[in-house]
Amino acid sequence: MKLHSVEMPGKLVVTAPATGQIISEIDETPVHETPLYYKRARTAFFKWKSIPTSERLVYLKKLKKYMVEHMDEIAKTISKDTGKVLTEAIVADIMPTLDAIDHICKHAEKILGRQKASTPLLLIGKRSFVEYMPRGVVLVISPWNYPLQLAMVPMISALAGGNTVILKPSEVTPLVGKCIEDLFVKAGFPEGVVQVAHGGKEVGSAFTKGKSDYIFFTGSVRTGKIIQEQAAKELIPTTLELGGKDPMIVFKDANLKRAAKGAVWGAFTNSGQVCMSAERLYVERPVYKQFLKILKKEIDLLQHGTDADADIGSMTFPGQKEIVKEQLDEALQGGAQLLTGKPSGEWEEGMFLPLSVLTNVKQSMKVVQEETFGPLLPVIPFDTEAEVIELANDTVFGLNASIWSKDMTKARRTASQLVSGAVVINDVIVSVANHGIPFGGTKDSGIGRYHGEAGLRIFCHEKAIVEDWGIKKTEIQWYPYKGKYPLFIKLFTSYFQERRNWFTFLKSFLALMRKN
Repeated sequence: MKLHSVEMPGKLVVTAPATGQIISEIDETPVHETPLYYKRARTAFFKWKSIPTSERLVYLKKLKKYMVEHMDEIAKTISKDTGKVLTEAIVADIMPTLDAIDHICKHAEKILGRQKASTPLLLIGKRSFVEYMPRGVVLVISPWNYPLQLAMVPMISALAGGNTVILKPSEVTPLVGKCIEDLFVKAGFPEGVVQVAHGGKEVGSAFTKGKSDYIFFTGSVRTGKIIQEQAAKELIPTTLELGGKDPMIVFKDANLKRAAKGAVWGAFTNSGQVCMSAERLYVERPVYKQFLKILKKEIDLLQHGTDADADIGSMTFPGQKEIVKEQLDEALQGGAQLLTGKPSGEWEEGMFLPLSVLTNVKQSMKVVQEETFGPLLPVIPFDTEAEVIELANDTVFGLNASIWSKDMTKARRTASQLVSGAVVINDVIVSVANHGIPFGGTKDSGIGRYHGEAGLRIFCHEKAIVEDWGIKKTEIQWYPYKGKYPLFIKLFTSYFQERRNWFTFLKSFLALMRKN
């Protein structure tokens, strides 16, 4: 089996993971051109930042229009490049991107506009505001599992704020990277505002060291730490969207049929290659065996394939297949049992993996503690609410979680105690599809948030502005200080005590004014 993307001198040879066929060749960006990319981006920045937000949004609307008109073509490119089925390409990659453009076009002007802030009484006569100033050149380094959405959303967020963008897409899915580059050209973005650098680790490293003004990275914990270390040397701010090991908690009073269907989709959509996959399933013991029967029945209905009606596509990256194999082998050797799926020795050649559900799993196993990023689901019984909260929090990750119960009070109480960037109740994964709420992780799942108001403002400097009309000739805290100290004591004591003494406050304030 050939690797999906084979690096050749100056070329990325793209092989479809589902079929093993070579489908394209893409020119790699020479490392020595890194300074030229940054020079073009900085030149374009001075003009791009100066145009009103409303005008920048016109370009995003043109981008959306082109994407809508070419949706089928884009979906097929994503499917060929990743191995995911067409339905997932359009529902999980294209739709969230279009929805993000809509959200930004609707809210960006208000979110990024001048915000009035309160001014304390002691600064009487002044007004306070916050303005949002673009940072400059934003480097976006995107992953291969959702190569369109996870590149485009941070890109368009940064662009709306007046930044220019350099995208370094994953070398595992370079065909989608090329597609993104073409989309911005077709939408008519000015030269230098958006650039795409194609290539592998050397290209990524060169651009990371290229002194951007912000780095937005989505990918593995290991690579995220390397990027953070490099960024720290130049005090470059970052957002890191990293891995997950998301727990799914099913209480005995849940709608078991819905929960089982949710678990199957949450664990196996995109062949489990989702940072928010349901990678650990905890089921309350009284319904554990019943739930496993429903779960197996739902899994048995699914079909692998490449046609439009297929449910499950192939794995995308060969290296990820080896991680799934390692975790499965360790679990089986430790006494775990397969409810569905096959031992790795019985897997068929290629990138389609069986949907594997494991029982008799120990909390200490790799399949419970380490990110799998593949179609492998451990199911563990629990007895009490306190126990399952402890188990759910017992990893280095904290990206997303789901809780299933008809008792909303219990579900909300449990959600509040999970160390997680997001929690979904009686559904799974979908929090990322709401662009009005923040998305990001805790612990090793990352740093920072995007989506929501934060998703636009992270790409800007916050600038505090305090205004005075300039009518008064002086301020009470200015020189000279002679005779002011006891008056300040009276002023602050009257103001900050539990019940303010307004008479003493005004008397002291006027006395201080007369001292000037």
